[in-house]
Amino acid sequence: MAMLRQSFGDLLAPGFRKIFINKFNTYPSGIETIFNMNTSSRQYEDDSYVAGFGLLVDKDEGASSTYDDPIQGYDKRYTHVTRSLAYRVSKEMQEDELYGIMGKLPAALARSTKITIETDGANVLNNCESDSYLGGDGKRLLATDHPLVGGGTQKNRLTTAADLNATSLEQAYIDIAETTDDQGLTLHLRPKKIIMPVELDWASQELLRTPKDPDSANNAINPAMGFVEPVINHFMTDADMWIILCDEHELNWFWRVKPDHMQDNDFDTDDAKFKVRARWSRGWSIPWGVFGSSGAG
Repeated sequence: MAMLRQSFGDLLAPGFRKIFINKFNTYPSGIETIFNMNTSSRQYEDDSYVAGFGLLVDKDEGASSTYDDPIQGYDKRYTHVTRSLAYRVSKEMQEDELYGIMGKLPAALARSTKITIETDGANVLNNCESDSYLGGDGKRLLATDHPLVGGGTQKNRLTTAADLNATSLEQAYIDIAETTDDQGLTLHLRPKKIIMPVELDWASQELLRTPKDPDSANNAINPAMGFVEPVINHFMTDADMWIILCDEHELNWFWRVKPDHMQDNDFDTDDAKFKVRARWSRGWSIPWGVFGSSGAG
């Protein structure tokens, strides 16, 4: 439906000091802090991996070597979704509007696009323990029983959910250091950043940026200082959630078509039509390099 003069009388009436739209700024982009950013030229992208060899086996003198085979890992398909939004404005509305709002609507559409992208990216974390978001191994992003193709399972979340504090962060550090590949060989994962909602901003500053232990009166050092970089994501919806990303991980974002803003005029009505369209997908191929908790609440 077009924007008609009868629906926007304020924009046609003189006397208002000003009429504004989207006065306030949006937060900086957060998807680049969460995902490995990729481009795609296909309708979907498939990821897979091969688990390498296990440990070497003792060999007696004159005996044959033990043979081992790599193992095919789990597959993950990223199917790109198209998203679009449009509006149209009558010719008369463009001609008679007094406050320049019509000229600012393309920027408003761009703002909606940006927030849609950020919300969709953050939802991968918001739903990290939801069965509606599953990875190639059929498990949630954070789980205590990710199956290993070589046998057994492995966790990338705390066994008992906990809020962010020195104790839970220490346990996360230990669990990350003990992470193995699918053949049981230890991975060298180095925690790099911790993604969290704004509700944890102050607590994380105290925990991660103070040289002395905030929970001790004995002038003890704070081993958590500098452990990871705190990153606030304003689109996370769980006030207790915290997720550590290591220097290597497989949280991926694929741009099939970056936001494309289009404008046209309708010949019959003289309406101006504006539209934005984009295609992308996001998710994870393997869970290693991601570790966290949805909090104790």
